Amino acid sequence: MTTPVVSIAYHSGYGHTAVLAEAVRAGAVEAGAEVHLIKVDGITEEQWALLDASDAIVFGSPTYMGTASGAFHVFAEATAKRWSGQDWKDKLAAGFTNSGSKSGDKLHTLQFFQILAAQHGMHWVNLGLHPGWNSSEASENDLNRLGVFAGAAAQTNVDEGPEAVHKADIATAEHLGHRIARTAATFRAGAGAGAAAA
Repeated sequence: MTTPVVSIAYHSGYGHTAVLAEAVRAGAVEAGAEVHLIKVDGITEEQWALLDASDAIVFGSPTYMGTASGAFHVFAEATAKRWSGQDWKDKLAAGFTNSGSKSGDKLHTLQFFQILAAQHGMHWVNLGLHPGWNSSEASENDLNRLGVFAGAAAQTNVDEGPEAVHKADIATAEHLGHRIARTAATFRAGAGAGAAAA
């Protein structure tokens, strides 16, 4: 079985989302994937080609004013060239985001990613975790401490730098990377078995 290729297409305004992108990368590498980190605000033609050749694309952005950052929206609109030919159809997709508030309307950012993926005909991979930190015996150090199902969500105080990204949120992003890589491997194996049987 060949190694699945995962690309992480993200924007980070102040460095917090970059910490999460690195955590997603670490989780995917640990699960055996070839991984590419792509900053969408400086994307090159070579990096567009990497996205085209990937089995899975993980979208990442801070949540600003209830949605993904302006830089990520510019990237999303630029994917229209791929949309017109359905170049990313049947790839896997997932997403992650960070904001200063516990909610911060992060779900809307993840839903924006889901719709973007759906327009491209991609298959969305959710977080696959029960919510943490929701009982008297739970802890803020639980995986998925913010209780989000659609993707990995993080909260970092607005007056603190990237070093303050919560360890549980980093671990949750690592989990997402691991999950997307394992799912991509499964999809590759299935495609290979189908081709062999044809």
